[in-house]
Amino acid sequence: MVEVYADIGCPFTHVGLRRFVERRTELGREDVMLWVRSWPLEVVNKKPLDPQFIFEEIIDIREQLTPDLFVGFKSENFPASSLPALALAFSAYNLSPQVGEAVSLRLRHLLFEQGVDVSDSRVLAALAAEFGVQEVAANQQWVLDDYIAGRDRGVIGSPHFFTATDDFFCPALDVARDESGKLRVCANEASFDQFISACFN
Repeated sequence: MVEVYADIGCPFTHVGLRRFVERRTELGREDVMLWVRSWPLEVVNKKPLDPQFIFEEIIDIREQLTPDLFVGFKSENFPASSLPALALAFSAYNLSPQVGEAVSLRLRHLLFEQGVDVSDSRVLAALAAEFGVQEVAANQQWVLDDYIAGRDRGVIGSPHFFTATDDFFCPALDVARDESGKLRVCANEASFDQFISACFN
């Protein structure tokens, strides 16, 4: 099991999770699951994420690295809060790691590839019904407890991965800003390979 603390609305997480799943498929290691834990940036930063800021990050990521991702993103449908979606994912993991991972990945696909507001109760209810999640956690305290556990483990941001032997912050990407404030994003192959080795060896 590979644990990762992440927010639903973090575009860097979407890239990292997609790269992990692709490499896992290449290696034929479907036995190694992702446990996507809660790191709600609105709680960390004490304010909601800015959809326009996220949109600008996505433009930079697409132009510099992944033109095939974020194709359907709509900033006007960016969720006002990630807590309801994180609560659904938490509930899904109560069924099994497989269901939890599938819901976590689907939520990000809906948001970043289809432009769906994943804080919409109707969207979450349909997803819960599709995956057989009976207890959709209106009690978001579960999410906050998960976040506190991550903080106690030393999580520094989204995404922060934990393997059996090590931990890695955003291992798939090298992200920085230049003097003008423009985001610079490139693949960090050395870090990603080290991370993958820790996941599957």
